[in-house]
Amino acid sequence: QVQLVESGGGLVQAGGSLRLSCAASTRTFSNYGVAWFRQILGKEREFVASTSWNGGIKEYADFVKGRFTISRDNSQNTVHLQMNSLKPEDTAVYYCAAGDRYSARFRWTYWGQGTQVTVAS
Repeated sequence: QVQLVESGGGLVQAGGSLRLSCAASTRTFSNYGVAWFRQILGKEREFVASTSWNGGIKEYADFVKGRFTISRDNSQNTVHLQMNSLKPEDTAVYYCAAGDRYSARFRWTYWGQGTQVTVAS
């Protein structure tokens, strides 16, 4: 089992920045790919960004490219999401997810409880 705890959410003005963190409770953090998803009120959860086990491969949703940056520190069992140039439409609950890279069928198995991000116009 892997427990994920998100932090860093809050209220920010449009154009501002926030840095989300996801802390994982596992001794084998480097076995896991990690992603950020978000859920806007009334909508389905959507993919935001992901990083491979060593940070070598990163992917972003089109709507955050150039504004958000995902990074990881395996020595600290932590993944960050730096969010710049925030827009009111980025308001959502942001979730961290992890998946075992050694699984025969990779999927996002573990999820955190989420952290609220609110961007005021």
